Amino acid sequence: MKTYSISEVAKELNLTPYTLRYYDKEGLIPFVERTASGTRLFKESDIDALKIIECLKSTGMPIKEIKNFIDWCSEGDSTLQQRYDMFLERKAAVEAQMEELKKTMAVIEHKCFYYKTALDAGTEDIHKNNIGSLMAN
Repeated sequence: MKTYSISEVAKELNLTPYTLRYYDKEGLIPFVERTASGTRLFKESDIDALKIIECLKSTGMPIKEIKNFIDWCSEGDSTLQQRYDMFLERKAAVEAQMEELKKTMAVIEHKCFYYKTALDAGTEDIHKNNIGSLMAN
């Protein structure tokens, strides 16, 4: 079975070795084996687990809650419901983030239109119908 060094895994996941050491210190990767001298040896399954950890982190999930998930995984089938519920919560959180991003994108698209038409006209005056239009548009 092929194993990977911490620097290889860091490069693969676009993380730093420091981040991986931090995850280890926080108990997020208890499954990673070590040599007699303490060098971490990552397997393909460890990299897959780290991808899930990164996914959860990108949803804004705190490290403590990710640790709970890792612990549940270690406990086996008795925690399937907790893990399922956790992913349902994450799904709802991501859906809410997506809605906020859609609103943000709408504002940005409007501002792109605003400035494009002003550039095409050579002036912002075409948008100035009232005093607050500069910021409102």
